[in-house]
Amino acid sequence: MSVLTREEAQIRARLIEVHRYTIDLDLTRGEELFGSTTTIRFRAREAGADTFVELQPAALHRVVLDGRELDLTGAAGALADGRLPLTALTEGEHELRVEADMRYSHTGEGMHRFTDPADGETYLYTMCCMADANDVFAAFDQPDLKAVFDVRVTAPPQWTVLGNGIATRVGAPEEGRWQLAPTPPISTYLMALAAGPYHSVRTEHAGLPFGLHVRRSLAPYLEADAEELFDITRRCFDRYHEIFQEPYPFDSYDQAFVPEFNSGAMENPGLVTFRDEFVFRSAVTDAERQTRAMVIAHEMAHMWFGDLVTMKWWDDIWLNESFAEYMGYQILTETTRYTDTWADFGVRRKNWGYDADQRPSTHPVAPAPELVPDTAAARLNFDGISYAKGASALRQLVTWLGEKTFLDGINDHFARHRFGNATLADFIDSLARSSGRDVHAWADRWLRTTGVDTLTPAVTANGDRWNVEIRHQGGGTEGADRAGSDGGPTSRPHRIAIGLYDHAPAAPHQLVLRRRVEAELDGVEPGLTLSFTGPRPDLLLLNDGDFTYAKIRLDPGSWKAVVRALSGLPDAVSRAVVWNTARDMVRDGDLPPADYLEAARAHLPHETDIAIVQGVLAFARTQIADRYLPADQRPAALATISATCRDLLRRTEDGSGPGLRLAAVRTFIGSATAPAELSDWLDGDTVPGGPVLDPELRWQILGRLAVLGAVGPADIDAELARDSSATGQEGAARCRAALPDAAAKEAAWRTLFGAAEDGQGAGTEPGELSNYLVTATVTGFWQPEHHDVLADYVPRYFPAATALGARRGPAIADTVARFGFPSTVDAETLRLGEECLADPDALPALRRRLADQIDDLRRALRVREKREA
Repeated sequence: MSVLTREEAQIRARLIEVHRYTIDLDLTRGEELFGSTTTIRFRAREAGADTFVELQPAALHRVVLDGRELDLTGAAGALADGRLPLTALTEGEHELRVEADMRYSHTGEGMHRFTDPADGETYLYTMCCMADANDVFAAFDQPDLKAVFDVRVTAPPQWTVLGNGIATRVGAPEEGRWQLAPTPPISTYLMALAAGPYHSVRTEHAGLPFGLHVRRSLAPYLEADAEELFDITRRCFDRYHEIFQEPYPFDSYDQAFVPEFNSGAMENPGLVTFRDEFVFRSAVTDAERQTRAMVIAHEMAHMWFGDLVTMKWWDDIWLNESFAEYMGYQILTETTRYTDTWADFGVRRKNWGYDADQRPSTHPVAPAPELVPDTAAARLNFDGISYAKGASALRQLVTWLGEKTFLDGINDHFARHRFGNATLADFIDSLARSSGRDVHAWADRWLRTTGVDTLTPAVTANGDRWNVEIRHQGGGTEGADRAGSDGGPTSRPHRIAIGLYDHAPAAPHQLVLRRRVEAELDGVEPGLTLSFTGPRPDLLLLNDGDFTYAKIRLDPGSWKAVVRALSGLPDAVSRAVVWNTARDMVRDGDLPPADYLEAARAHLPHETDIAIVQGVLAFARTQIADRYLPADQRPAALATISATCRDLLRRTEDGSGPGLRLAAVRTFIGSATAPAELSDWLDGDTVPGGPVLDPELRWQILGRLAVLGAVGPADIDAELARDSSATGQEGAARCRAALPDAAAKEAAWRTLFGAAEDGQGAGTEPGELSNYLVTATVTGFWQPEHHDVLADYVPRYFPAATALGARRGPAIADTVARFGFPSTVDAETLRLGEECLADPDALPALRRRLADQIDDLRRALRVREKREA
């Protein structure tokens, strides 16, 4: 893997200016390799310049610079690092032509190749972000060397080709030749291609061609949802044109749902790629449809913020992701039927940021450049800080500035930097011009610090008056090195709403809003005191509306009120704030995990927001039952969760709330401790009262039965014969790994780590699992129920994961650490993990993910110890 340093990028940007890439790709050379011929027109700004172009070829055939063929003798050493040297360049214009064979990927990086087991058809797509363009074509691969892309493709005649510009067949149809319309100047990481016998649904909007594309085996499911997808796309497109003065900058808008995609989606100009799980082939909740809609809105925002205006270096990745994250939720709220999107953000997405910000690996939303010294370090910052915390910070900024002023600043930013590159300072300058306020000081406090502030109320009453003191504890530290000027925590300014709620006299399990008060904490004083007349409210809720980013605490009286009437809070966002408060208190050891379960037991059966139900059930099932409670209390926790799900199922027996019912069914399956009921569902192909089992539910039930030892390999093979799709293959891999016997565990282990444990070489071994099959296998492997049979694998895991990551690269390294970390919660696993982190050979992507997992394990042990004390 080629790693580019920031210093190298700065030097190269001073030395050269890139005008145009002419790329010719031949996709007809077999299953392993494709042909890549790249001609780059660029200008050297000074005589005698030495630089390099990135390239990771399987075979390099020819390099021609300004009509002179370069001697490739001795080039192998440089190419091992992914670099082709260009030395002693003359000042002025140059043309470089590189002819090479490139290797297809099965890890979701570079040019990914997938053969659909449902029909044997093959599909390709590129993923050039962050630094994988050089796996597809020769490139000066850094974001601030933008250029026009002119791409031609040779593909099997029956294939469709898609790219950044409108694709047109040229020549005789049997030749399979395609020409993509040249792009405006874009960054190398945004070059995109998809090719294969894709099924397409097309329309036109605002004079532009819009398209939806998916592999043929998923065509019926795309057709079923096409109008919904186009409706969301049109609504977002029109709303962005209302608020942005700069028109959509590209010639078409295609959305391709591609197989085995590592991310949720990628914002390639004119060709957004999505994971094809967003083409639903099984029943989903409305919250999951909302998530898909949010991702559509998120990626479309990138067409302006990220593609039209791009960061200069990867330290400003947050400028792309935080903005798109904020706009994705806001635009959905403004223009679609999804009007409670911020409740979903609060209960599901924001926790991603809170959790990341409390780990040792946290970083500022806008890290200092020296904290992102190279592309390997930058890759680690696609995380909950850059997305969820950054979006939360922007929402607080909009609360402070006002929406109109914020959008005026955004439009100024677009106008000044269109088709160019910009930095945090440029962005803040535009907001300062539009507002006349000291946005730079705000940015220093919010974007250059780490950690989560905590706001705690202390309520006192005296006669007909009551006071609340809001104590403001800073959770962050200043500066890039996380050390404040005095070494202590710093606090951010917060503008919040405070909700004052009372029990409804005729319905004490309902809470009604008495009034909502706005308050500002300046981040300098340790708190703020407010005085009110009348009786104190039953519930005082800080950050009502969830407009800031901070951990919230409840005073004892307010906690008593929510225990009694949480589900009776009238607004979903307010309920999400309370559930997040309870979640944070469990994680910090301030609330017994069993109390959280009892709150869920009492209130989820009455909850109407599906995102809240799914979020609370997920935390209860995966964190409380499996991690925060000791093993001997796990059966009781699972019983409580199952009882909660049964209550939801009884509530929805009349056909109301199908999404709530589906969420309950899924969690009930995952919490079952006896096989009989699940076996009856599987045999009858339905849940009593519905839903009928679709492939996803059948595989989920089979997976749980595998964990419980109630099915065997023959049952898995029979289900795979029934569903031989790619999703079926993944389900079978997950089920096989979930079987409790020693032979099944060893077989799964060997498919994952065999070559790594055997010390084989660095090249990808034939037949190695794809990224999705790795995920399926590791998620099935580790089960708390199998503690004894898995004990010997814990010490094997850490060296095996390190070797596998080194051999297969950062995508697989991240997967095997994120989903494959041992499920054991004990001091020995912690010790082994800390020992592994000391290994200097661990790939950065693996090291970062392991560090996060180890910190989460350390937190779980603290929670257990506090409850046992």
